[in-house]
Amino acid sequence: MVSADQATDGYSAVFFMDGGQVAREMRASEFGAFLDGYVGLSDLAETDVRAVLVELSGDLLVQALVFFRIWFDEEGRADSHWNVPIEELARRGAKGPDMGGGAIRLVCRSQCPDPKYKEDLWDPDMTPGNNHFQSIRKAIEANSLKFRKIEPVQEENIPLLNPEAEESAGAEGGAASADRSRLAQLIREQRLRIKTLQSVHRDSLSDIQREHRLEMQGLRNEMATLEQKYERQRLSNDQLKKRLSERNEQYLTMQEQMASGGEDKERDEANASAELVLLREQLERRQRELELRDDKIVALEQENHDLRHREPAENSILDHLKRQSVFLVAYHAGVGHITLPYDDIETYFNNPTAYAADRCGMNEPAYREWLEHYENPVCKHEGKDGKACGEPIVRVSQPAEFRPGTDDRCEKHQA
Repeated sequence: MVSADQATDGYSAVFFMDGGQVAREMRASEFGAFLDGYVGLSDLAETDVRAVLVELSGDLLVQALVFFRIWFDEEGRADSHWNVPIEELARRGAKGPDMGGGAIRLVCRSQCPDPKYKEDLWDPDMTPGNNHFQSIRKAIEANSLKFRKIEPVQEENIPLLNPEAEESAGAEGGAASADRSRLAQLIREQRLRIKTLQSVHRDSLSDIQREHRLEMQGLRNEMATLEQKYERQRLSNDQLKKRLSERNEQYLTMQEQMASGGEDKERDEANASAELVLLREQLERRQRELELRDDKIVALEQENHDLRHREPAENSILDHLKRQSVFLVAYHAGVGHITLPYDDIETYFNNPTAYAADRCGMNEPAYREWLEHYENPVCKHEGKDGKACGEPIVRVSQPAEFRPGTDDRCEKHQA
């Protein structure tokens, strides 16, 4: 939570970020009113906002920064369940970059003093041209919140004995101390940048995997719909063929009846001829319908073949995977990290465990038996009461070296 009281030796503010820029500024007391639900922000309705708590000294130099996230509901009010002690975190923050007044206290997702609040924080971008620290510094220099700057008290110059020696020693010591401070600050900033880049990479990889899963699911649904459509067309075609066969049998029966009825042939010839013409017309019509159905089936089969073998859309996830500008990496015990070739992606997602077993040179049941031992290395021997021994044993880390019935038994039950 944010206290509405202003510190006696400085100021507190909250900045809302939009990309790499400061989009909105407010004092801590004003932000506290949003948390209490007295007012809302309609333009932030249903938005996950990235914000920064900024603690300043009296001379408007940054002392601490806390990069936190907060959700605004459909009415633009702050989440009533949000309860992150950002002021307490600011006091416990580790050293960050120098923003004019020495190393600041910094709290972000990659540098959080309390792990339970890690998911409520975010990492700043330190990329040149999109640096959040530079944007915050510019906003503070603009001072749109009208903080009154308190100039530091100048220390009186006290005369020193032997000033030249004192100045020389002070200059040498000050230069060495300044170099050490600059080096330490540079190391801290580079470590922070590495942590934030790793966090961004993890988030980006997670997004790519999620998009790939959704895209694969969409393709599977599309294939299932086409297969159902094809099956319906096939059943309809079978029904038409059956009806045509029945018509042919009726026609042959009528011909036989006409041939066997010699005495009535002349009398029924006119009627038979008329009915024969009708039957031929019906047969021709049915034949045309069958030809149309056959053409539709051929078109559906071609469409199904094209969908199965079509090239992925340009700049899509599958296109990047195929051109190997993006790699899909999976991890399985016993195999480690696997870079999946484009042609193996569908096989992998159909059965990841079987794919990992194949990479180990094992069948799936044997791999699953080793995996059960690897995840819970205890004796599997069952007594007369049907209960497993459960004695901890040495884990076999390589699937190919695992011997069922031996490596999953304790020394007592191996004998």
